[in-house]
Order: sequence, then structure tokens, then C-alpha cells
Amino acid sequence: MTRVWLALQFLLCAALIARAGYLLTVSADRIAHATGLSAGWMGLALLATVTSLPELASGISAVTWVDAPNLAVGNALGACVFNLLFLAVVDLLQRRQPMYQAAGASHLLAAAFGVVMLSLVAMSLVLGARAPALFNLGLYSPLLLALYLLALKSVFAQERRLPVTPPAAAEPARLRRDAIRMGIAALVVLAAGSWLPSLADTLAREMGWSRSFVGTLFMALVTTLPEMAVTLAALRIGALDMAIGNLLGSNLFNLTILAIDDLFYTRGPLLADAAAVHVGSAAAAALMTGLVMIGLVMRPQGRVLRVLSWISVGLVAAYGLNAAFVFLHGA
Repeated sequence: MTRVWLALQFLLCAALIARAGYLLTVSADRIAHATGLSAGWMGLALLATVTSLPELASGISAVTWVDAPNLAVGNALGACVFNLLFLAVVDLLQRRQPMYQAAGASHLLAAAFGVVMLSLVAMSLVLGARAPALFNLGLYSPLLLALYLLALKSVFAQERRLPVTPPAAAEPARLRRDAIRMGIAALVVLAAGSWLPSLADTLAREMGWSRSFVGTLFMALVTTLPEMAVTLAALRIGALDMAIGNLLGSNLFNLTILAIDDLFYTRGPLLADAAAVHVGSAAAAALMTGLVMIGLVMRPQGRVLRVLSWISVGLVAAYGLNAAFVFLHGA
């Protein structure tokens, strides 16, 4: 298989995922207005789950068809890092004021759960085969699932205490069409995401790169295209909280995907067979999430060189350091 043919297949996957992600945003915004749910909650729960389907499909495919645990773990953690990096793009596009000045306070809770789940993943990677296990599952898997469900419940309870816009009148037929459109877009995303692991594994062999590097950077970049498309579409319609909630919620779901991948990986706990280099990605994601939390509390007003807040500059620097670390030490 030539490198040009590989590149064309990657571009096709990217185009399908990006287009489906845009359709998801429009439908989700209409459903939010019709049901009275907040934009932040729609981003965190509904959009984040659907836009993370490529990571889910790719992870399951990587551990079942390709037998590449480093691709699966690298993809999930790399997607978290990409999502946090894209918050800097959101900040860049908010020209009137820094993103953290206008963001809702409920994102702080989602970010805090993200730090807890990333810390659990990092500890499990460090322990490796010494980590507690339940049959073929690592003990971290049910804990990650429980933390994700608790995060959704906690954020929803917090959103319910805030003033909400009454639901707009919507025709049942239109609401049904939006739901069907979301379902079709989700299937497109799922199919394209399932295609990615074999392409990434072939690319790693062709280029002589490690699977950790390919999963963390290249595969993660393509599988986060729905999040990027949804975020940009949300910004175009003025739904900043939906954009931020989608990115932070996707990270929570991406970490839960590791538990699902663990279920499909029959040779033992998934993180026990993953390379230690992924600890760096988990730490980088936790560091970047911590910076976001600082931004949500301090709400900085100034911009570095009139372009980005210093929080976003830190996000870009942390991403660059992690990319270099995985490239130099990937397995």
C-alpha cells in the first residue's frame, strides 16, 4: 500500500467525520432549544458522546482487529490533549474578550472530574501489571465508568440550579427529523472511525514510527475532527458554552473509552500492556486541564501579544512538549 493511497484514505476519513460533526451541531442546537436543556449540558452529554464515537470505534478496532493496545491508549489520551489544545483556538476566535471571561462556571466541575480521571489513568499506567485487576479487567475500568456517570449527574444537577431559557415551541415532526439526522451523522462517524486503526498501523510500519506516536498524534488528530467541527459550528451560532462543554465532555468520555477498550481486550488489563510513554500524555492532559480550571476561576482579561490569554499560551506549550516526548520515547 503506497503512502499516497494511505494519505488519500486518511483525507477521506477526515472529510466524512468533519461533515458529520457539523450536522450534529446544528441538530443538537435545535434539540436544546426545543427541550429547554442548556447549551453547556448539550455539549457535555450529548454532543461530547456522539463526537467521541470515532475514538470509541478506533479503540475497539485497535484492540480487537489490530491487537495494538498502544494505538488505543495513545488515541484516547492524544484526543484529550488535542481537545484541550483546541480550547486555545476557541480563545483565539473570541476577539471581543478572552474566552474565560464569557465561559459558564459549570465547566469548572467537568474539568475537575477530568483531572481526577486522568490521575487515575496515570497511576494505573505507572503500576502496569501490578495494578489491581478484576479477571481480565483493570480495577480502573469500573472506577472510570462510575466517575463519568457521577460527572454527568453532578453537572446536570448544577445546571438545574441555574436560570434556564424556557423551551421553544417546536413541531414534533421537526424534532424527529433532527433526531434522525443526528443518528445518521453518528453512524457515519462510527464507520469512518472504525476504518482508522488499520490505516494508522500501516502508516506506523511504512514510516518507521512507533504506534504510541501514531496513535497519540495522527490518529487522535483525525478522530477529534468531529469535536473541532462541532466547536467551530457552535462558535458560529454564538454558543460558546456548548463549544467548551463539548471539548471538556469529550475528554471525560474519551477516558471512559479506555474502560470499554479494556473490556474488549482479552489478554488482560489494557493499561498493563500499554507503553509507559502514555503517562506523559496523561500528565500533559491533567496539566492542561488544570490550566483551564485556573482560567475559569481567575478569568484573565489580558492577552499575550494581543492574541491569546496566558492560559492558552500554556496550553500550546504543554501540547508541544507532550508531542516531542511521545515522538522521542514512543514504543
